[in-house]
Amino acid sequence: MSILTYARTTPGKPAVIAAESGESIDFERLNGDSMRLARVLRRSLGEGARVALLMENVTAVYPAAWACRRAGLRFVPVNWHLSRDEAAYILTNSDAEALIVSPGLADLANDLAELVPDLKLLLTSGAPFGRFESLDAVIAAEPAEPFGIETEGNYMFYSSGTTGQPKGILRALSGDPFNTLLRIEQMMAGLFTFDDQSVFYSPAPLYHAAPMGWSMGAQVLGGTAIVPRKFDAEATLAHIERYRITHAQFVPTHFVRMLQLPPEVRAKYDVSTLKMVVHAAAPCPVDVKEAMFDWFGPVIYEYYGLSEGGGFTIVRPDEWLAHKGTVGRSVTGPIHVVDDDGKELPAGEVGHLMFENPEIFDYHKEPAKTAAFFDDRGWSRPGDMGWMDADGYLFLADRSSNMIISGGVNIYPQEAEAVLTLHPAIRDVAVIGVPDKDFGEAVKAVVELKAGHVESEALAQEILDYCRARLSKFKCPKSVDFVAELPRLPTGKLLKRELRKTYWGDGPNQIITAASPAAQ
Repeated sequence: MSILTYARTTPGKPAVIAAESGESIDFERLNGDSMRLARVLRRSLGEGARVALLMENVTAVYPAAWACRRAGLRFVPVNWHLSRDEAAYILTNSDAEALIVSPGLADLANDLAELVPDLKLLLTSGAPFGRFESLDAVIAAEPAEPFGIETEGNYMFYSSGTTGQPKGILRALSGDPFNTLLRIEQMMAGLFTFDDQSVFYSPAPLYHAAPMGWSMGAQVLGGTAIVPRKFDAEATLAHIERYRITHAQFVPTHFVRMLQLPPEVRAKYDVSTLKMVVHAAAPCPVDVKEAMFDWFGPVIYEYYGLSEGGGFTIVRPDEWLAHKGTVGRSVTGPIHVVDDDGKELPAGEVGHLMFENPEIFDYHKEPAKTAAFFDDRGWSRPGDMGWMDADGYLFLADRSSNMIISGGVNIYPQEAEAVLTLHPAIRDVAVIGVPDKDFGEAVKAVVELKAGHVESEALAQEILDYCRARLSKFKCPKSVDFVAELPRLPTGKLLKRELRKTYWGDGPNQIITAASPAAQ
């Protein structure tokens, strides 16, 4: 199975559709355009070279990515929300030799062309500008034949940088013939029910690993990827109905936003075509997931994994309903839960997670960080805390870096966040540790309110009481601050380090208003 297969058997079938406009690229064109572009790239670039893709959620991403993949190159999706210096860092750090951009990012693209002058190829999917040539024009000038023997390239994603400078995730090229399924694509076919009838929807930015990897996986299995320009809760429901989506991928924040729609809005749309909805990227509160089961039905899967490939678990709908809160069991190798000294812990005890049989990679130009990710047995240690139940199901506690130590007690803020997420006044919430002269750290909730609610000490106290009625008091916030907006990536990942800067004195103050009742 490959896009080559479907270019022959179903040439006119859409491989990708832009959700808002309906613009599409069929398999015949996807195969032909990527083949021609691969010829252009390989004239200037050697095997394994890096091609940076600075592109919004547009259909033109896919011919560019597939060209790299079939040419034995590595494509580097670049977060287009970054500043020019941050984006230039990724181009420079990755050793990118070519840059392909979408026209909506022309200003940033021109800046990058100046900041990284050694780029050999500059292409745009729109009209030419500055030093950027038209992608369509260079493709049209090439014959529809391979540049030579086509072998599998790979993606080179950068970590989201939630704990520091983004790190390039560099994997060795396999040398396999082009059309060899990646491990995630094998899982999609075998564990997540994808086939040539699948219609896949992901509203997250394509510069992240899961949206890009899964949408390309849907295509290689003969399905169609539906790509919206950005996430909008009601538009998502409309797209599910319009395109008869069968498979969708979300993060918990997307679930929360959809659940916050008025009941009459949610009821307007038919979501019955959904056969599989998968979520990952962040822990999902049990109450939120139960509400999604009630709405979408028993179609919700979950996985836990990292862009690095440090481990992978899956939980199917029936398993989750029997083990609520779990992220599943490993499908790649045994999981170990260890204490600070590396000693194995029994079932039910929280510790550091380690995975046998991880995918091997390097953090590009970061040998010390690569070494820290693996131990001397080759097991990965991704930095998450959790525990296993007696049946081998994994439950996440939190990132080890998020753990709060208050008076010598370990507190995992994910528990309080899960409770507060469904408070009727809260649109978004983060729980963090802040300095406390008596206990070292105290638990604080930082809250973004829904429209129509006004911050006040009375509301702050109501939020504290709401948590304490549902969770042990020592795990609950002692105070509440209100902000206009929490710092989240478009994937829904929360940048807690940005919040901590406000309270620990190593960054600019981002808090807009605050109401902080004394601890009860």
